[in-house]
Amino acid sequence: MAATSSEQFTGRHETAEIHPSAHVDADAYLGEGVVVGARSYIGTGVRLERGVRLIGSVHIEGPATIGEGTMVYPYAVIGMPGQDFKFSPGDATPGVKIGSGCVIREHVTIHQATTGDRPTTVGDKCYLMAASHVGHDCDVGNGVILVNNALLAGHVTVGDNATFSGNTAIHQFGRVGRLAFISGGVATAMDVPPFCLCDQINTTNGLNLVGLRRAGVPRESIDALRFAFRTVISKSLPRNDALQKLRELGGDDPYVQELAEFIAASKRGIGRGADRNTRRSG
Repeated sequence: MAATSSEQFTGRHETAEIHPSAHVDADAYLGEGVVVGARSYIGTGVRLERGVRLIGSVHIEGPATIGEGTMVYPYAVIGMPGQDFKFSPGDATPGVKIGSGCVIREHVTIHQATTGDRPTTVGDKCYLMAASHVGHDCDVGNGVILVNNALLAGHVTVGDNATFSGNTAIHQFGRVGRLAFISGGVATAMDVPPFCLCDQINTTNGLNLVGLRRAGVPRESIDALRFAFRTVISKSLPRNDALQKLRELGGDDPYVQELAEFIAASKRGIGRGADRNTRRSG
């Protein structure tokens, strides 16, 4: 049974501010200081931790958990069934889990998981701009930015602090490493290694030097990554040859070794190497 006044929620909603026009299911959990704006819908099995703010007209279906201090803007929809022909509404699902300190802008969609016991996950301090999409069973790390209309298909895995520019698209089961950067309007069906740029379809074009510096990566590690990119990644060597050279070049540098391990775990391979200063046409 739903209710629309905080006075009706004993023990779990008494400190929440709920607009009279909002629908909040009786078994939903609303932590201290939660604000539920006008015309929002909070379904069964939803948990909003302390300080979550739904500005208005937000729709959340459970099971779903949203971490402390996250702000959700109008017309965002969280926890609807995944767009998967093998999944039917009403099937068992672990739902959605969103971290703390996130900003979720207008018309963002985040779909519930369709398989296993792991929810579709968005980490802490992520910024999902208007009309971006996180598909079912995605695993998105901390500090990730999805600019307007960025699209993650089902089962995409994203490392911490990756950035997706506007109108980008990642193929289902794709992997994007941490501190990677996808340029505007680019789609990729290949994995994007950590610390790298993708600014053409299915291509690894260089290093995200701006992101590396902002993240405080030591200068010696940036130099090691630049040398590894120029001598290995940009040459599009066969995987085994590339891994051998990366591991030799990396030595004790953790960033080059992380790059190597990401490539070793890739099932579909990474985008072809290319020098950003001598781009291929077409």
